[in-house]
Amino acid sequence: MARIDGRQYDQLREIRMDTDFVRFPEGSVLITCGNTKVLCCASVEDTAPRHVPEGTGWVTAEYSMLPRANRERSKRDVSKLKLSPRSAEIQRLIGRSLRAAVDMAALGERTITIDCDVLQGDGGTRTASVTGGFVALALACRKLVADGVLEKDPIRRYVAAVSAGIVGDQPMLDLCYEEDSSAMVDLNCVMNDRGELIEIQGTGEGRSFTLAEQQELVRLCSKGIGELMEKQREILEGNRK
Repeated sequence: MARIDGRQYDQLREIRMDTDFVRFPEGSVLITCGNTKVLCCASVEDTAPRHVPEGTGWVTAEYSMLPRANRERSKRDVSKLKLSPRSAEIQRLIGRSLRAAVDMAALGERTITIDCDVLQGDGGTRTASVTGGFVALALACRKLVADGVLEKDPIRRYVAAVSAGIVGDQPMLDLCYEEDSSAMVDLNCVMNDRGELIEIQGTGEGRSFTLAEQQELVRLCSKGIGELMEKQREILEGNRK
């Protein structure tokens, strides 16, 4: 079967990352994956949560969709008390993923919050948030070093994420909305630049799946994540000039 947008089964959607998209955050990125657009802003606070060890910092995330980010209007997340279960689950995923990129002792007693706001959703919003959120986080950490707040960059690993799924018994990388909505199996994968897994979320939406199928989906994700990290490096090195 041919893909709706003409891509190969193992091909990412077109990726774009526009840095410094917002003036005030320490780091900001508008990431575009096909027709999905997510604004990721990193903000630094000079305090750390009480639950973290003394002398160390914390990275957390918040995620929300604008009311017309999707085909039909969704209710606005007004406060954490009214945060949708889906948004709450996704922002925990983003936070866990991005903490894996940072040396918390090198960050010191401060908190970096990554706000991920979906401007337009066409599948893969959580994975785009992780990938773009990492670049915003890296820019914020770089600014802390440039401003003399930190002696060294606390970023220790690159982190990126992508989805894969089985549509019509065909494994595919980086599903758009139409593919995702008809997928029999859906899998989200987060990895670091060592090729190590940080998180896998796999679900049999229409049927169960085998270990061999899971491994094939992870293989596709690994390929895509490698390409996303090349783009992250390109963006961050270009921003350094």
